[in-house]
Amino acid sequence: MMKTYSISEVAKELNLTVYTLRYYDKEGLMPFVERTASGTRLFKQSDIDALKVIECLKSTGMPIKEIKSFIDWCSDGDSTLQQRYDMFIERKACVNAQMEELKKTMEVIEHKCLYYKTALEAGTEDIHKKNKIEIPITE
Repeated sequence: MMKTYSISEVAKELNLTVYTLRYYDKEGLMPFVERTASGTRLFKQSDIDALKVIECLKSTGMPIKEIKSFIDWCSDGDSTLQQRYDMFIERKACVNAQMEELKKTMEVIEHKCLYYKTALEAGTEDIHKKNKIEIPITE
């Protein structure tokens, strides 16, 4: 007998709410999840793994509608391998762009950490005003 998990167990495992999982189901992202005669969802480990991929795609900013297309392609089998590959190549480019933005953000934060560390050591911000270390951040 294959181990199954309840919706609350899966929610806890994935750090999601039961509401979110029900929403995913309503949006057609979980056609693979089996149900008992009374309608209770029975999750297998493979379902949890699929949900991890869904969460990964969501974290890249991919809309639910596009994730649904991916799920449909998976259900369609090997004829959609190219679409799925192309989609992940596109996601990879999106994540790389996000990482570049985060690097810029980190540079500003590191600069500010240095700024305040020096000010704390001197006991004043005036040290920066004299040395012109403070760089105004402009958008």
